[in-house]
Amino acid sequence: MQKRSLGKSGLEVSAIGFGCMGINFAYGQAMSKTDAIALLRHAYEDGVTFFDTAEAYGPFTNEEIVGEALAPIRDKVVIATKFGFLGEGGKPGPDSRPDHIRAVTEASLKRLGTDHIDLLYQHRVDKTVPIEDVAGTVRDLIAEGKVKHFGLSEAGVNTIRRAHAIQPVAALQSEYSLWWREPEAEIIPTLEELGIGFVPFSPLGKGFLTGAIDDTTEFNANDFRNVVPRFAKEAREANRSLVDLIGGIAERKGATRAQVAIAWLLAQKPWIVPIPGTTKVHRLLENDGAAKVELSVSELSEIASALDRIDVKGERYPASLQANIDR
Repeated sequence: MQKRSLGKSGLEVSAIGFGCMGINFAYGQAMSKTDAIALLRHAYEDGVTFFDTAEAYGPFTNEEIVGEALAPIRDKVVIATKFGFLGEGGKPGPDSRPDHIRAVTEASLKRLGTDHIDLLYQHRVDKTVPIEDVAGTVRDLIAEGKVKHFGLSEAGVNTIRRAHAIQPVAALQSEYSLWWREPEAEIIPTLEELGIGFVPFSPLGKGFLTGAIDDTTEFNANDFRNVVPRFAKEAREANRSLVDLIGGIAERKGATRAQVAIAWLLAQKPWIVPIPGTTKVHRLLENDGAAKVELSVSELSEIASALDRIDVKGERYPASLQANIDR
């Protein structure tokens, strides 16, 4: 697979990464540890060198699985993890107090079985802690060799600028896809100006853009999408036009909807690296195949014109989580 650099950080990764969250968290039935490890190793064999996890996934167990899976190839991969979305004792919610960042980092290093974290993100902005204190703490961890690069997740423009002034931000991880284009207004221009890479999560709209989900789909009882407004039955019905648009282009190109959706992201900027996740090998191979799908200027223009006419229905988060989004 081709490689991409995350902005001006010098951090080189595969053009498509792997979002590890879903292997045992948020999307219903967890994979067995054995199967999850095999899947992650298969991803590496298919060219993926960029793996994304977090202490909050599980909680904690996702990092353990990722660490064990990648141990034999640790020096050949980039591991990203996150602090700041769990408090003391695993209590959910933002917590980026400097001492807590240090404690989380030490715990993540142990669970991952490594002596350094390649990319350490603040998972969500903590409005009670100045971002300068957060960036300064990670700067110190970098100086100590425990962390290589600093990242932010779901951060607004002001936060990005303030953090970057203290410790250069290598990458921002936020949602971006054909059905969530808000970053195009202010975030992407700011990242380009500052030389920061962009790592879109949910590049397939949490599965919706693949065409495998319709208004009759029923999710597992512990699937996060049950509480997402955009996945309410009426919203899925209304948003079908976007899936149909992608399907038409995919059919003409001999590709799948998922591949077109990921290829569209890759075409936006050379420093964008999406991190689709899956629990199935055939979906992994399908997603990675998007790196070989090239959308022409006319196809990108066709998509842009169609998107301007489509009004996607439903919020991307329930109200309880919207409050954690930095503006």
